[in-house]
Amino acid sequence: MAFQRYLAEEVAIDHADGVLSRREALHRLALLGLGVPAASALLAACGDGDGGQAPAATSGTAAPSEPAAATEAVTFPGPEGRTVQGAWAAADPARGAVLVIHENRGLNDHIRSVAGRLAASGYSALAIDLLSAEGGTAALGDEARAMAALSGAPQERFVADMRAGLDELERRAPGQKLGAIGFCFGGGMVWTLLASGEPRLAAAAPFYGPLPDGADFSGSPDAAVLGIYAEQDARVNASREAATAALEQAGLTHEIVTYPGANHAFFNDTGPRYDQAAATQAYAKVLDWFGEHLG
Repeated sequence: MAFQRYLAEEVAIDHADGVLSRREALHRLALLGLGVPAASALLAACGDGDGGQAPAATSGTAAPSEPAAATEAVTFPGPEGRTVQGAWAAADPARGAVLVIHENRGLNDHIRSVAGRLAASGYSALAIDLLSAEGGTAALGDEARAMAALSGAPQERFVADMRAGLDELERRAPGQKLGAIGFCFGGGMVWTLLASGEPRLAAAAPFYGPLPDGADFSGSPDAAVLGIYAEQDARVNASREAATAALEQAGLTHEIVTYPGANHAFFNDTGPRYDQAAATQAYAKVLDWFGEHLG
């Protein structure tokens, strides 16, 4: 599967950049189903770094200065009688409602803070846990197991859970236009949700997410899409032109923005690639986009 390959490459690139030791990279790749020969070959293909010091953030490591609303843990009905977990942050008054989709580490404090920031900026937000079927991110114990669980789950389940998240947004924020934002794996999930045919979306902001193969966005005709990329993120940028072509083919309102000097995951202020300048600019751009297309 494309997302399994993407997650494995994510581990290899983290090792090449010094974010993960070789031992930890091999451990995570084993959880993803790769034997030692295949894992070693992948590490070599991606540069096989020494696993030393993680790269310093390119433009400061201070946390965002924007206020954040409180979030509360919630559950709501999912497909096939399952219960879906999430974190809810209400805006008062609300200008729209946004589904927030996590990175490959699952629903953690960083993603909860994104929901809180959106609520403080006027957009009620629901951060969904796409590992709810496994008992939730916290039940898995660590991010390596969370990534492995995401790799092994069918994308159809993710789509069904995201649609249940939109249902919950409609219930909690009646009458509001709906948007979606996601990061890394979650950015890919936003693209996937758009490609699944989701007519309720009025706006979407996928951050440096992999584009699903053969993406067709014609089933989401009202979605205005802001695609966010990082100049140094060559792996994800390889699908940027295809994303643009698919948006144009579907006739969707869209804008593609690439932040110079920034790398993959630059928005995550808890990670080693955080770029404060790019993250600040990107958040302001998202708020402008949601302001125009959500109200």
